[in-house]
Amino acid sequence: MEKINPYLSIVIPVFNEEKNLEELYRRLTLTLDRIGKSYEIIFTNDGSRDRSSEILYDLHVRKPDQIRVIEFGSNFGQHMAIMAAFERVRGEIVITLDADLQNPPEEIAKLIIAMEQGHDVVNTHRENRQDSWFRRMISKIHNKIRGWMIPKIKMIDEGCMLRAYRRHIVDLMASTGEANTFIPALALSYAAHPTEIPVAHEPRFAGKSNYNFFGLIRYNFDLVTGFSLFPLQIYTLLSLFVISISFLSIILLSVLRSPMIFHAMIFFVLGIFLFGLGIIGEYIGRIYLEVRKRPRFVIRKILEKN
Repeated sequence: MEKINPYLSIVIPVFNEEKNLEELYRRLTLTLDRIGKSYEIIFTNDGSRDRSSEILYDLHVRKPDQIRVIEFGSNFGQHMAIMAAFERVRGEIVITLDADLQNPPEEIAKLIIAMEQGHDVVNTHRENRQDSWFRRMISKIHNKIRGWMIPKIKMIDEGCMLRAYRRHIVDLMASTGEANTFIPALALSYAAHPTEIPVAHEPRFAGKSNYNFFGLIRYNFDLVTGFSLFPLQIYTLLSLFVISISFLSIILLSVLRSPMIFHAMIFFVLGIFLFGLGIIGEYIGRIYLEVRKRPRFVIRKILEKN
């Protein structure tokens, strides 16, 4: 007998979320049962070092027909955890969700309604955010800078994980094989009829955020270098500006005969030069990661009912 694929696939990356998983399971399954559409939930355990793996196994045992678990051999990052699930989804509508319950599972119904209105990508922005003042400020500044640097990627709130995609969009993203990517921006590059809707936001149910300062920087480098040549173009313009200033300084030095201005200019040019090398290195590094053709992630095991 041919297996009937579910209508919804819920994709959830997990990293050290043992305190949240039971409540997430309760609220998510209650929400999906109320919606009344057939569904599957795919958890990707991204090398958790707590009891997340044991809890996920127990959840699979409770609902083997709906819950599937992908176990990574080590930590490969949130986006690769999502990509691993994207390669295995069976549903027509694919929804991503964080495990920390800051995006309430009850909001999923809003995304399904928007998808059934004909959209192929549904992005969301968080209303009344419950994050710290510092994090909200950084997010607001970053969204404005990203909108300026990559105007073709139109998102109000790129940091909200609660999103929905049509299956063909997910298949296109999974087929890229990119070692580093930013999924919401990649989806928009394939979308024909995207939209963005507001959703509620809650404080983290338990634990602490797994994004540290370095992780946020890395995340932004992946976004900018993966979808824009803007940094290289800015560096070119800046180099032209420095050349002009240096030329004027030579004229000024010949009049004032002051070595201090000359030394300051050397350090300034050197700083611009090193900054530019760093940007170029980011692009070369991305090329290097792609041409190696190493696996993007290593799956230790998969729990699912065939």
